[in-house]
Amino acid sequence: MYTDNLIGFGLAFASSAFIGSSFIIKKKGLQRAGASGPRASSGGYGYLLQPLWWVGMITMIVGELANFIAYTYAPAVLVTPLGALSIIVSAVLAHFLLKEKLRKMGILGCLLCIVGSTVIVLHAPSEHSISSVEEIWDLATQPAFLLYTASAITVVLVLVLYCEPRYGQTNIMVFIGICSIIGSLTVMSIKAIGIAIKITLEGSSQVAHFQTWVFAMIAITCITTQLNYLNKALDTFNTAVVSPIYYAMFTSLTIFASAIMFKDWSGQSAGNIVSVLCGFITVLSGTMVLHSTREPDPPPSTEYSSLSPQISWLIHANGEIWKQKDNDELHPEFIGIIQQDHFK
Repeated sequence: MYTDNLIGFGLAFASSAFIGSSFIIKKKGLQRAGASGPRASSGGYGYLLQPLWWVGMITMIVGELANFIAYTYAPAVLVTPLGALSIIVSAVLAHFLLKEKLRKMGILGCLLCIVGSTVIVLHAPSEHSISSVEEIWDLATQPAFLLYTASAITVVLVLVLYCEPRYGQTNIMVFIGICSIIGSLTVMSIKAIGIAIKITLEGSSQVAHFQTWVFAMIAITCITTQLNYLNKALDTFNTAVVSPIYYAMFTSLTIFASAIMFKDWSGQSAGNIVSVLCGFITVLSGTMVLHSTREPDPPPSTEYSSLSPQISWLIHANGEIWKQKDNDELHPEFIGIIQQDHFK
């Protein structure tokens, strides 16, 4: 079991490096697509024609594949929190490639994430042995997990149908909330598929079991939804903020879902449980520190925002030609025009 956890740790580490890089590459692709057409946050899909976005997509797929395999060897409580390393990768790369400044407090946040992840790795529980996909199906259909699934779907529908049209462009929690909730269900289905593949490779085929294909369909649906709203979040908000908040929500919900479905804490000592929780809180603290370093978003431009004191105006007032200089106040009649909403 210790060897399995070590393999899972190595795969999760590699996954974080790929996924953290993919955030930046995809963001660059989204920026190029937005410069020549509708942005993803406005419902545009021009980024699908951007080679750079596809490079980022392939990088993410490689990372997710490594993550997928990691879940077959180690419990979610070990693999998922290691996603904090992707935050560090994306924050550092955003600093150099996207000019999104990583301040000293941001560096402190990165260190907290590393410390918390280390504590989690040292005290993570071992994976429980599962011999067939039917066992996973029984875990997925227990009343407690069905209640979690129903609650998750209800919240997602509220966010998509009510909150997104009203607050999607101004509140970062809308897009990230959808990604995180759906992501917790994605991990559960991905873990089920991974275990089924692992059992199949060991000589007991799980392909003929309908449960395997149900989990596969759930995984495809959840991943598609996740990627769509993650693109919207990346295109709308600062990458250095999207990554840590997404990580915090996604990890919290995934650990919670895994504890319900796979009973990760069963048989663990109180000391190990407390240590893992403390490590996770440390990681969350790091993400919040990173969040506090967010630079304010630039104000949206308007049709007349380019009017500035540096522009000179020739205004005909009372039969006279009057020129406004850089530091002159506006002529009273021109002020009156503005007050009458002339530009609307």
